[in-house]
Amino acid sequence: MTKLLAVLTAIFVVYALYEVFATVSQLGDGFKRAVQKKPSTPPPELVKQPTVVSATATPPVTASVASPTKPAVPAVEPDKHINLRDPKTGEVSPVPGNYRFAKKWIKEAMVAEGLLPKVYKNSELTETLNAKAKSAIEQFKHLEKYHA
Repeated sequence: MTKLLAVLTAIFVVYALYEVFATVSQLGDGFKRAVQKKPSTPPPELVKQPTVVSATATPPVTASVASPTKPAVPAVEPDKHINLRDPKTGEVSPVPGNYRFAKKWIKEAMVAEGLLPKVYKNSELTETLNAKAKSAIEQFKHLEKYHA
C-alpha cells in the first residue's frame, strides 16, 4: 500500500512540475512578444495638453537666434545603457550601478586597469570605499577596450 502511495505521489509531483514549467514558458513567450511590440503613439493620457497663458503673465524670454554659419549641435543623451564586454570570454554585461552588483570579471578588470587596489568583498565596503568604487566604475565604463 505504501509503495502504491509513493508511486502516485511521484506521478503527481512530476505532473505538477510539468504544468508549472509549461505555464512559465507560455508567460515568458508572451512577455517577450509584448516587449518587442512598442506602441507607435503614446497613450491619450500622456499627450500634452496646451497650457493657457493668462493676460497678466510676462511673455517668455526668447533666446537669440544662432548665426546661420554654425550648424546646430544635437543634444547628447547621457549614456545610460552602455554594455561592457569581457575581452577574454566575450561575456556582455550592463554597467553596474553599484559595486556590490558588479560581475566578478568587471571587478577583476578594474583592479587590472589600476582603478582599484583590490577586489573588495561586500562585507568590506564602507561609505568611503563605496564612493571610491563608484568613481572607479564611472572611469571604467569610459574605457574603450571594454565596450560591447
